[in-house]
Amino acid sequence: MKKSVTFKNKNLKMAGDLYLPEGIDESKKYPAIVCVHPGGGVKEQVAGLYAQNLSQLGLIALAFDASHQGESEGVPRLLEDPTSRVEDVRCAIDYLITLPLVDEERVGVLGICAGGGYAINAAQTEKRIKAVASISAVDIGDLFRNGLGGGTSVSQQLETLKMVAKQRTAEAKGEAPLLVPYVPDSPDGFDEKTPMLMREAYEYYRTSRAHHPNSTNRFLFSSFDKIMAFSAYSQISTLLTQPLLVIAGSESDTRYFSEQAFELATGLKELFLVEGATHIALYDIPEYVQQAVDKLAEFFSKNL
Repeated sequence: MKKSVTFKNKNLKMAGDLYLPEGIDESKKYPAIVCVHPGGGVKEQVAGLYAQNLSQLGLIALAFDASHQGESEGVPRLLEDPTSRVEDVRCAIDYLITLPLVDEERVGVLGICAGGGYAINAAQTEKRIKAVASISAVDIGDLFRNGLGGGTSVSQQLETLKMVAKQRTAEAKGEAPLLVPYVPDSPDGFDEKTPMLMREAYEYYRTSRAHHPNSTNRFLFSSFDKIMAFSAYSQISTLLTQPLLVIAGSESDTRYFSEQAFELATGLKELFLVEGATHIALYDIPEYVQQAVDKLAEFFSKNL
């Protein structure tokens, strides 16, 4: 059962979909999971799919649109600010624990792609989170600084930041905000050097496979400075005390982000590789999603 809900993030109204187990007993309390969507995604895509699957396992699950994105409020529109994205997670928990059906001592978080990095980052300081899991996790700060697999030089990073500064000045003087794509809009420029992540992300987000009108494939160029200053895993080794499950495809070109989180964690942790899966395959390919869901069921049943 899915219900459209709203909750507050300071003065912003956030939009979410709350998934409830079938035949829910209103005299009982249930564990609950916050599902955090990828950068550029919305609640109707992969976050909603996993939320629906988790509800079928007897958990309450909340998928929501990030502030400044989708149906959630926030100006400027299409801002990708990691600090705001982590605060969204906290506010989603604020909402869940007010629900009579939710056991506030059994709240977990699941994040996908950049949402995985945000979920892990939130758990480092948000101790109402009792267990944290990720699917195809990405540290978006590392990705934007160093590029996929590394290789972006410091001089290139500094040049990007200079471009951001120039654009902010232009916008302060009245020019229109500059919007840039998360993933390619078209496969026309693809060649043998195009990463699998970008090929698959185009197919997932920009074709009928999973396109949604609220997922515009655009974010503010001025988000770059905030993203590049962010490190999702900065305090894992000292502050992440909750059980951690990182799930990645064995063939994913972002697999190293999951392996990095696993290596840094010092508590109860598990790295689960889905054999044959790529980064995006874990978003919607049934045979791979089912393996991830089965592992999430085992993890959350043990730790919530």
